Amino acid sequence: MTTIRHCIPARPASDGAGVKIKRVVPTGDYSVMDPFLMLDEIRSEDGSDYAAGFPAHPHRGFESITYMRQGQLEHQDHMGNRGVISSGGAQWMTAGRGVIHSEMPLQQDGAFHGFQLWLNLPAAEKMRAAEYHNLEPGDIPTVLVGKHLIRVLGGNLTVGTEIISGPIRNRATAPQVWDIEMKGDAPLVLPLDAAMACLLYLYEGKVEVAGEPLREAQLVSLEHRGEITLRTANSARLLLLAGKPLAEPVVQYGPFVMNSRQQIETAIQDYQAGTLVAE
Repeated sequence: MTTIRHCIPARPASDGAGVKIKRVVPTGDYSVMDPFLMLDEIRSEDGSDYAAGFPAHPHRGFESITYMRQGQLEHQDHMGNRGVISSGGAQWMTAGRGVIHSEMPLQQDGAFHGFQLWLNLPAAEKMRAAEYHNLEPGDIPTVLVGKHLIRVLGGNLTVGTEIISGPIRNRATAPQVWDIEMKGDAPLVLPLDAAMACLLYLYEGKVEVAGEPLREAQLVSLEHRGEITLRTANSARLLLLAGKPLAEPVVQYGPFVMNSRQQIETAIQDYQAGTLVAE
């Protein structure tokens, strides 16, 4: 049986150099989304909402997954990495000990739609070396389940006897990140490890789970027993996010996510001293 445990609405917010976003973040209790920390959605056709982008800024202690449905976003970082996330592409970045990067739109107007998800790192890995992976649209497997289309950005999706694996795996939290496009009224049944926390974020259309309709721009956490059934009368688009909870203390201050206030203060001092990204 599946039940809805928590509902977290996306709130209007601004980040970077004034980019307008919708943000989902728990209020105080990070266990609600564990092992995930935050989800941002950018969606606009007005360049003034996003063109200023996200100039160089630091991170420490977590991973970020950036996924573009429409538009182009350029990433550059202190390691010399440079990549363009185009429509249907993504980037998976491990901040670890520290990264300084920028994310800048390569357009001044027109449709721009994307997501950024923050995924926590276990305490033992928060100071690991930073990594960056640019994922072209063709790197992300797409599978048709009936009439429903699923893009597997991370983790493994079992369809019958076949296992479809996303490009990023072998993480401590075993993150599953799927972009689902539902078509038609046939239910979509998704197998999932019963030990995993599961979140759904509806960004277009109407869908029902556990007998309850979901609202657009709202994230829900689910209690489940290894299987989730989604239903729509016509069409819907949503993200499914699942992973193994860490059940560790979470202290966030801006771009830093650690386990204690002292570690946050150290991160701030390291950044101010220019040693955040030192080996």
